[in-house]
Amino acid sequence: AALLLLLVALAKLAADVVVNPLFYVVAGAVAIKLVASTGEQSLSIFVFAALPVTALTLLSKSELGKQVQQQLEEKLPELDAEADAVKAQHAEARKSSAWFGDARPRLPGGLGAAPHLTGAVAGDYGFDPLGLSAKPESFARNYEAELVHARWAMLAAVGALVPEVLSINGVELGEPVWWKVGAAKLRDDLTFNWGGIEGFRIAGKQGIGIIAACQVVLMGGPEYARYVGIRSLEPVGVHLPGESNYPGGAPFDPLGFSKDAPGFVEQTVKEIKNGRLAMIAMLGYFVQAAVTREGPVQNLLDFVADPVHNNVLKYL
Repeated sequence: AALLLLLVALAKLAADVVVNPLFYVVAGAVAIKLVASTGEQSLSIFVFAALPVTALTLLSKSELGKQVQQQLEEKLPELDAEADAVKAQHAEARKSSAWFGDARPRLPGGLGAAPHLTGAVAGDYGFDPLGLSAKPESFARNYEAELVHARWAMLAAVGALVPEVLSINGVELGEPVWWKVGAAKLRDDLTFNWGGIEGFRIAGKQGIGIIAACQVVLMGGPEYARYVGIRSLEPVGVHLPGESNYPGGAPFDPLGFSKDAPGFVEQTVKEIKNGRLAMIAMLGYFVQAAVTREGPVQNLLDFVADPVHNNVLKYL
């Protein structure tokens, strides 16, 4: 019995680790070193990519997984009660926040007067002139899509800058300009060494096919879990106390920021505002790439060096 309890606890710990986003950062670095040391074979790269979702699936179908799920089900009433209490605190914090409700900031005039937007979510300025979110199901879908794109854009806006900054400061990366990386993967003579670490590359020397396959298995699991909903990880013993857009729990809120209701509500507003700016920034990166054929950092340096000649008027 003691051994079974230990195994269940270890399985629960393993599930908590695998579903944590930070796991993919650490595991990715480890996998890259393993692939570099064992040889860059398509099969080994694909196996490493598929390992997390495969491990979770096997755990959920095993007898050990059933024990983990049973333990969670016994605690669910208490966990759900705690989650409901936190959600109630969030609702009260929104009522007292200047960013929610009827008194929230809106766009001027008719731009901020959409009657179906009531200020119930972060970043609602009343703007929906075409009524794209007039139906509740459309609103929920569009709000989720905006959040997802905003979060990706915040990662991408920084990720596009870092390699170029490193390259300008003397770090050999192979190809530092974000928009050239995809095209460079079609070349056989170029690898992507980060910081001179052999093997720390974008899927090594593999072609587009294996990269696409790895993306399918890496993102397929998380996307399926997002599609299923907030309880999608309970079969492996992971309880997410929030809701689909802000799941919380140990994987997504390890420091417990959501327990500070006013702070959490304020952070949701900051997140969507910064995310919208990041989406606009990415649009700017796209236009710069198409027009100047340079990266955003080089464009900035050129402008600072000669703002009179290196500006938008040069390309009109």
